[in-house]
Amino acid sequence: MSEGRGAMGRMRVMLALMAAMLVAAAAPQERWAAAWSSSQMVPEGNNAPSPEDMTDATLRQLVRVQIGGERVRIRFSNAYGTAPLRIDAASVARSADIATSRIDPASLRPLSFGGARDVVIPAGADYWSDPVALRVEPGADLAISFHLPQAPARQTGHPGARATSWLAKGEHVGDAELAGAKPVERWYLLGGIEVDNARASAVVVLGDSITDGYGVKANTHLRWTDALQLRLRGRKGLDQMAVLNAGIGGNRLLNDGLGPNALARFDREVLTPPGVTHLIVLEGVNDLGTLTREAPATADQHKALVRDMIGALRQIVARARARGIVAIGGTIMPYGGSAYYHPDAANEADRQAVNAWIRSPGNFDAVIDFDAVTRDPARPTHLRADLDSGDGLHPSMAGYKTMAEAVPLELLTPRASWKAPRPTAARSRRAPAPMVALTFDDVPHHSAMPPGKTQLDAAISITSALRSAGVGEAYGFVNGGREDAQSSSVYEVWRKAGYPLGNHGWSHANLAQISDARFEDELTRNEPVLKSWSGRGDWHWFRYPFLSEAVDDPARRARIRQMLARHGYKVATVTMDFGDWQYNEVYARCVAKGDRAAIATMEKAWVAGADSAILRSRAMSKALYERDIPYVLLMHMGGFDAHMMPQLMTLFRKHGFRFGTLAEAGRDPYYAAEVDPALPPPPQGLEGAMRARGLPVPAAYQPPAMDGFCR
Repeated sequence: MSEGRGAMGRMRVMLALMAAMLVAAAAPQERWAAAWSSSQMVPEGNNAPSPEDMTDATLRQLVRVQIGGERVRIRFSNAYGTAPLRIDAASVARSADIATSRIDPASLRPLSFGGARDVVIPAGADYWSDPVALRVEPGADLAISFHLPQAPARQTGHPGARATSWLAKGEHVGDAELAGAKPVERWYLLGGIEVDNARASAVVVLGDSITDGYGVKANTHLRWTDALQLRLRGRKGLDQMAVLNAGIGGNRLLNDGLGPNALARFDREVLTPPGVTHLIVLEGVNDLGTLTREAPATADQHKALVRDMIGALRQIVARARARGIVAIGGTIMPYGGSAYYHPDAANEADRQAVNAWIRSPGNFDAVIDFDAVTRDPARPTHLRADLDSGDGLHPSMAGYKTMAEAVPLELLTPRASWKAPRPTAARSRRAPAPMVALTFDDVPHHSAMPPGKTQLDAAISITSALRSAGVGEAYGFVNGGREDAQSSSVYEVWRKAGYPLGNHGWSHANLAQISDARFEDELTRNEPVLKSWSGRGDWHWFRYPFLSEAVDDPARRARIRQMLARHGYKVATVTMDFGDWQYNEVYARCVAKGDRAAIATMEKAWVAGADSAILRSRAMSKALYERDIPYVLLMHMGGFDAHMMPQLMTLFRKHGFRFGTLAEAGRDPYYAAEVDPALPPPPQGLEGAMRARGLPVPAAYQPPAMDGFCR
């Protein structure tokens, strides 16, 4: 008899299991996806309501969901609370008017938590409500209301809401309108909204105030992520992808600021929302700017910052890939016009170094070049004027729209059909590294040397720095009439380094002040020196003294060029220059006086001028030809040049340059008329080409007035 009861019991268990399996098979499969989220931080100062305002208070907060669904659930956040948080009533409804607290009463749904009306959220935790049946369309404005019997011990929220929410005394979560409510443009204790949508996915944009929407007026939804969402909504196959804005004003990769650093919040903001398939990272400008905002930084500090920023980006990419999330890097946009950060050449070099890493294939899964689409071609350290909000740091509304339009939508397609590793032919060709050919005028003697130093010392220092940097060729342009007792040794050092010599005229005479016959004599009188030291090297390159080509007298300019062609010369024109010559004599005076402060000022100005010249020449080249031409840099055989040469090499490496030759540059079509001066004279330099095309010539760097230094 007991055996029979046991068999019947086993049968009942089996039937129960089969019934459960049938119910499970018949039940629809849930697939939750984030439709909206915000980044959490500790509100402080004016961003935080008083404890009195948050006690026995109803908060009604308006948010715009990005994708639709038949059911919704709300994620409440006590992420930065230091004590449990109680919510004793909550609801969700469609907003009737985003400028007021009115809701559509027919859509009102009370929220529950495990079937209960209230919930206690532990300190540091998020908490989902139970799902409720509420049909929402993409772009719908929802009102989430909840009552707090007691103010949070420490608040959690998001100050950059750019949307009007409402705060009222008492429990009014079911009211159609909150009478006498106080408007607030902040979000509090609200982490996200999810919808039940089997087709949905999401891209998280991890960023700072540029992503958070600095300058966007409340309820206008004009962030660049909003514009990107509209683009996705109109693209078949991407119309169910939500753009989740994880921007925090002032945010940094490495250190906390107005909110936790990007690495610290990565798991909560990127990995927690369900349905995330893609990540866009646009962080770093605040790391760059804060380094020197209060005081200058050393070269080692700049180097460490770049290293650590790249390290943080590597971490972000690795964590995203570990979850199967496509990691897309956004280049850091220019901020040279920012009065808040007032960046110098070293800050810009840091930005270029980080951007070079972001752009390098393999570091991210793909790249969006926000820098390229927002910078001013004439001043690439600055935002384009029409895209600048006015502070030199944040884009205008037009700038945000331009950013959204710069996102290639194919990068956001599902990974199975993802084309980013093999995009269109035009995108797949990586731009070659820019090239510069180095040239030095006034060999063997440029100007006065510091006490205890000679031109031979300058030649040794310069060639050593060049060889250490891997420079294979640097032309030295000779003035044979300036020779002294050390000149032969200078030539020998230059040639032993493997560097060629060219013609700079016998006495460095200015073409504007001499006759054609004297010019030809200057040219030919210099040739024996070149022949004796050049061996089989090509010394038939000519550099005009003072870069004076008689451009104001076109007939004479053409005549002189014909003369150069008859003598077999090529013109070593200049396409990059920062007035290095003007520092050398002043440096000699300052060393003699032991004025280290003046020398430090000169060093900073020299690097800033070199950096500006690099950016200026590249901006002009791209404005004219939409590419980098091979550049020819003008330097001089001087004491300060020798002192600063290692820093110059470092600067060019930071900008991603390789060092080439005059012959290589001459093969570029830009230099065709310089290689064959018998051809019609072109405009002189990039500045001349810009003026000939009617394009504005970017201003050159102006160094400090040094006439009074060390007198």
